[in-house]
Amino acid sequence: MAHYRINVFAPLGLQRIYLLAHCRLNCIQILFFIFIIAHVGNATAQVDTSKANTKKLWALGIGVVPTASSYFLLNELWYKDYPRTQLHSFNDNDEWLQMDKVGHAFSAYQLCKVYTSLYKWSTIDAETSTLLGCTSSMLYLTSIELLDGRSAQWGFSWGDMLANASGNFLFFAQQKCWNEQRIALKFSYQPSVYAKENPELLGRNFQQRIIKDYNAQTYWASFNIHPFLASDAAFPRWLNLAIGYGATKMTTAKNVVDDVNNFQREREFYFSFDADLERVRWKKKWMRQTAKVLSFIKIPGPTLEIREGGNLKLHGLFF
Repeated sequence: MAHYRINVFAPLGLQRIYLLAHCRLNCIQILFFIFIIAHVGNATAQVDTSKANTKKLWALGIGVVPTASSYFLLNELWYKDYPRTQLHSFNDNDEWLQMDKVGHAFSAYQLCKVYTSLYKWSTIDAETSTLLGCTSSMLYLTSIELLDGRSAQWGFSWGDMLANASGNFLFFAQQKCWNEQRIALKFSYQPSVYAKENPELLGRNFQQRIIKDYNAQTYWASFNIHPFLASDAAFPRWLNLAIGYGATKMTTAKNVVDDVNNFQREREFYFSFDADLERVRWKKKWMRQTAKVLSFIKIPGPTLEIREGGNLKLHGLFF
């Protein structure tokens, strides 16, 4: 990510996006979405035809309208003030202690989940929905990289592409092997003291900092334990163990020593408990829907923190 890239879900956030009319791949993506909604659903199990067609039309609108709108909105917010250039690459693998790369994997994973759920809801069978969901995710994220490659301010990042593919693969492999997600990528945020040192880059208010300040973000791999145990095991089906990654003392993208404040950036690793809200037996439908929407958030819990230098810290409650 050159200098700074906003993650698609950080949390449920927005990637830097370009006006739809200026990106042929985005048009291909929209046409692809229309095609599969119109045709693939015909191969699903027997359902009421009119109801199925209505769902496909809704899925088409849900998939296309936000995508097109986001391209227009973020062109206004991000790209339009920077000159265009020929497609070129940029190596940003040494920036932000790779927090941006983990964010890309998280974003890709969450997009796979959202797209796949949408396709399933539109009456497409589970296996096809997974394949189409992961394809849609990669099309969307690849289009962003191509747009970066046309901007003089940034460039096409192979590191970002590898991270995107990793998030996609994690989702796809679990669906193929287990037909469920036992290892979820999640997000948490705690305000940091470093944003005020460079508010232009790290954000001037809460809305900006929750997206921009990598010092405040933590990304988690949350493991649901119950499916790996015997069927009669008493271990709670909703209780997860989570491994987190974060970084701190970063006021710029590059690893430049801050001679004024003497900030020495460090990696942070976390071990904690978490909850899979979608495995809780909620009594009400609205509770189940809310749990599904919030499932990308790491639930606060007791946490062991290990700093890169070897320092340990136990948090009674860490988010």
